[in-house]
Amino acid sequence: MKQLTTPEALHKAAAYCTLCERCVSEVISKLTAWGIAPDGQQEIIKRLKKEGFIEESRYCRAFVNDKVKFNRWGRIKIIAAMREKHLPQEHIKEALENIDEEIYLQALQETINIKRRELKGKDDFATQQKIIRHAASRGYEPALIIKAIKYKGDEMDF
Repeated sequence: MKQLTTPEALHKAAAYCTLCERCVSEVISKLTAWGIAPDGQQEIIKRLKKEGFIEESRYCRAFVNDKVKFNRWGRIKIIAAMREKHLPQEHIKEALENIDEEIYLQALQETINIKRRELKGKDDFATQQKIIRHAASRGYEPALIIKAIKYKGDEMDF
Protein backbone atom coordinates (compact mmCIF):
# COMPACT_ATOMS: atom_id res chain seq x y z
CA MET A 1 0.00 0.00 0.00
CA LYS A 2 1.41 3.40 -0.95
CA GLN A 3 2.01 6.03 1.69
CA LEU A 4 -0.70 8.73 1.81
CA THR A 5 0.30 12.36 1.63
CA THR A 6 -1.15 14.77 4.18
CA PRO A 7 -3.63 16.31 1.67
CA GLU A 8 -4.76 12.83 0.59
CA ALA A 9 -5.16 11.77 4.22
CA LEU A 10 -7.12 14.96 4.95
CA HIS A 11 -9.52 14.20 2.10
CA LYS A 12 -9.88 10.57 3.19
CA ALA A 13 -10.39 11.58 6.85
CA ALA A 14 -13.05 14.12 5.85
CA ALA A 15 -14.88 11.38 3.96
CA TYR A 16 -14.55 9.12 7.01
CA CYS A 17 -16.07 11.83 9.22
CA THR A 18 -19.03 12.37 6.91
CA LEU A 19 -20.23 8.78 7.32
CA CYS A 20 -21.18 9.36 10.96
CA GLU A 21 -20.09 11.44 13.96
CA ARG A 22 -16.44 10.86 14.87
CA CYS A 23 -14.29 11.97 17.78
CA VAL A 24 -10.62 12.96 17.68
CA SER A 25 -9.36 9.64 19.05
CA GLU A 26 -11.21 7.66 16.35
CA VAL A 27 -9.77 9.84 13.59
CA ILE A 28 -6.28 9.69 15.08
CA SER A 29 -6.41 5.89 15.19
CA LYS A 30 -7.45 5.87 11.51
CA LEU A 31 -4.66 8.28 10.58
CA THR A 32 -2.16 6.14 12.47
CA ALA A 33 -3.38 3.06 10.60
CA TRP A 34 -2.87 4.96 7.35
CA GLY A 35 0.74 5.71 8.34
CA ILE A 36 0.40 9.46 8.90
CA ALA A 37 3.07 10.99 11.19
CA PRO A 38 1.90 12.59 14.48
CA ASP A 39 2.64 16.14 13.28
CA GLY A 40 0.58 15.50 10.13
CA GLN A 41 -2.20 14.01 12.27
CA GLN A 42 -2.43 17.16 14.38
CA GLU A 43 -2.56 19.33 11.26
CA ILE A 44 -5.39 17.19 9.82
CA ILE A 45 -7.32 17.18 13.12
CA LYS A 46 -7.03 20.95 13.39
CA ARG A 47 -8.37 21.38 9.85
CA LEU A 48 -11.24 18.90 10.35
CA LYS A 49 -12.28 20.75 13.53
CA LYS A 50 -12.06 24.12 11.77
CA GLU A 51 -14.26 22.89 8.91
CA GLY A 52 -16.81 21.28 11.25
CA PHE A 53 -16.14 17.64 10.40
CA ILE A 54 -15.21 16.96 14.03
CA GLU A 55 -17.08 18.54 16.92
CA GLU A 56 -16.71 16.61 20.14
CA SER A 57 -19.73 18.09 21.91
CA ARG A 58 -21.93 17.04 18.98
CA TYR A 59 -20.25 13.61 18.99
CA CYS A 60 -20.92 13.18 22.73
CA ARG A 61 -24.62 14.00 22.35
CA ALA A 62 -24.98 11.53 19.47
CA PHE A 63 -22.98 8.85 21.31
CA VAL A 64 -25.10 9.10 24.47
CA ASN A 65 -28.34 9.17 22.50
CA ASP A 66 -27.40 6.08 20.47
CA LYS A 67 -26.15 4.08 23.45
CA VAL A 68 -29.29 4.74 25.50
CA LYS A 69 -31.81 4.17 22.70
CA PHE A 70 -30.24 1.37 20.69
CA ASN A 71 -27.80 -0.42 23.01
CA ARG A 72 -29.73 0.20 26.26
CA TRP A 73 -26.58 1.21 28.14
CA GLY A 74 -26.65 2.91 31.51
CA ARG A 75 -24.84 6.08 32.48
CA ILE A 76 -21.93 4.27 34.14
CA LYS A 77 -21.04 2.28 31.02
CA ILE A 78 -21.51 5.32 28.79
CA ILE A 79 -19.16 7.40 30.94
CA ALA A 80 -16.52 4.65 30.87
CA ALA A 81 -16.74 4.34 27.07
CA MET A 82 -16.50 8.10 26.58
CA ARG A 83 -13.51 8.40 28.90
CA GLU A 84 -11.84 5.61 26.95
CA LYS A 85 -12.16 7.82 23.86
CA HIS A 86 -10.45 10.68 25.76
CA LEU A 87 -13.42 13.02 25.39
CA PRO A 88 -13.43 16.25 27.44
CA GLN A 89 -15.21 15.92 30.80
CA GLU A 90 -17.38 18.99 30.19
CA HIS A 91 -18.76 17.47 26.95
CA ILE A 92 -19.45 14.16 28.72
CA LYS A 93 -21.27 15.93 31.54
CA GLU A 94 -23.33 18.06 29.14
CA ALA A 95 -24.33 15.04 27.03
CA LEU A 96 -25.38 13.03 30.10
CA GLU A 97 -27.49 15.92 31.37
CA ASN A 98 -29.43 15.87 28.10
CA ILE A 99 -30.56 12.24 28.46
CA ASP A 100 -34.34 11.99 28.26
CA GLU A 101 -35.09 10.42 31.65
CA GLU A 102 -38.25 8.71 30.41
CA ILE A 103 -36.37 6.97 27.57
CA TYR A 104 -33.55 6.05 29.97
CA LEU A 105 -35.89 4.45 32.52
CA GLN A 106 -37.77 2.68 29.75
CA ALA A 107 -34.48 1.23 28.45
CA LEU A 108 -33.64 0.02 31.96
CA GLN A 109 -37.06 -1.60 32.34
CA GLU A 110 -36.71 -3.30 28.92
CA THR A 111 -33.28 -4.63 29.94
CA ILE A 112 -34.74 -6.05 33.16
CA ASN A 113 -37.80 -7.52 31.43
CA ILE A 114 -35.70 -9.23 28.76
CA LYS A 115 -33.48 -10.80 31.43
CA ARG A 116 -36.56 -11.84 33.43
CA ARG A 117 -37.97 -13.67 30.39
CA GLU A 118 -34.60 -15.36 29.80
CA LEU A 119 -34.70 -16.70 33.33
CA LYS A 120 -38.09 -18.34 32.68
CA GLY A 121 -40.20 -16.21 35.03
CA LYS A 122 -38.66 -17.41 38.31
CA ASP A 123 -38.83 -14.75 40.97
CA ASP A 124 -36.59 -15.96 43.76
CA PHE A 125 -33.61 -14.27 45.35
CA ALA A 126 -31.05 -15.89 43.02
CA THR A 127 -32.99 -14.74 39.95
CA GLN A 128 -33.16 -11.20 41.29
CA GLN A 129 -29.40 -11.23 41.84
CA LYS A 130 -28.83 -12.35 38.25
CA ILE A 131 -31.06 -9.54 36.99
CA ILE A 132 -29.26 -6.99 39.17
CA ARG A 133 -25.85 -8.17 37.93
CA HIS A 134 -27.03 -8.05 34.33
CA ALA A 135 -28.42 -4.52 34.64
CA ALA A 136 -25.26 -3.40 36.46
CA SER A 137 -23.13 -4.87 33.66
CA ARG A 138 -25.13 -2.70 31.26
CA GLY A 139 -24.03 0.34 33.29
CA TYR A 140 -27.18 1.21 35.21
CA GLU A 141 -27.04 2.78 38.65
CA PRO A 142 -27.70 0.33 41.51
CA ALA A 143 -30.45 2.43 43.14
CA LEU A 144 -32.38 2.63 39.84
CA ILE A 145 -31.98 -1.11 39.26
CA ILE A 146 -33.45 -1.93 42.67
CA LYS A 147 -36.44 0.37 42.09
CA ALA A 148 -37.03 -1.05 38.63
CA ILE A 149 -36.77 -4.67 39.79
CA LYS A 150 -39.44 -4.14 42.41
CA TYR A 151 -41.75 -2.71 39.78
CA LYS A 152 -43.45 -5.32 37.59
CA GLY A 153 -46.04 -3.33 35.64
CA ASP A 154 -45.93 -1.95 32.14
CA GLU A 155 -44.98 1.58 33.14
CA MET A 156 -42.46 2.62 35.73
CA ASP A 157 -43.51 5.08 38.40
CA PHE A 158 -40.44 6.54 40.07
